[in-house]
Amino acid sequence: MKSIRVAVAAAAVGVALTACSSPVEAGAAAVVGGERIAAKDLNSEVQQYEKALTAARLDASALQVPLNQFVLFRMTNEAVYRQLAQRYKVQVSESEIDTALKDPGQQQTPAMNLLSKGVPPGDARDYLRGELSIQKILQQFGGAQNQQAIEKLRTEFTTVKVTYSPRYGRLNTQPTQENPSMFVDTGRFGKLTPTQQPQQQQQPPQS
Repeated sequence: MKSIRVAVAAAAVGVALTACSSPVEAGAAAVVGGERIAAKDLNSEVQQYEKALTAARLDASALQVPLNQFVLFRMTNEAVYRQLAQRYKVQVSESEIDTALKDPGQQQTPAMNLLSKGVPPGDARDYLRGELSIQKILQQFGGAQNQQAIEKLRTEFTTVKVTYSPRYGRLNTQPTQENPSMFVDTGRFGKLTPTQQPQQQQQPPQS
């Protein structure tokens, strides 16, 4: 079975989401700004993603993190993308999404590119709309080569409060080479083993 090279994306410039330790309401996997991600919706997304990996004959163990954590991380990123797009009134055309759907990024195929980010085929257009929106916002700020623009986008990301349910662990906001994991154990359901921890720190999304 083929393995998949994971692209853990937070923003067009590698922006880390700011996680809050406040409690979340029952039945919620996370709350992003004013947007609630229901646990049942997360479970549905995980099932779709798992089916997509199986159909593509990809080895999910390469993710080195539980599927629900990986997919939840993508869903929270996507929610932040949407909210910032609304804030800056950014529009992405269907033709722009069509073009992005053909881009393999750093993967072998466009489908592999999306799966490496935790995106099943059915969610591809919505995810890419958000990702392209972030790229457009960065252009508004001055472009990817402008350090001030990058810092401004990082600041914008920190304004969107993200709260995870403790059942999924706590977001690791300061990954290191010694502890590069996406989430860290909260002590509630047992510690993650080294083989369950992802080996990549957050990287820019590759379209």
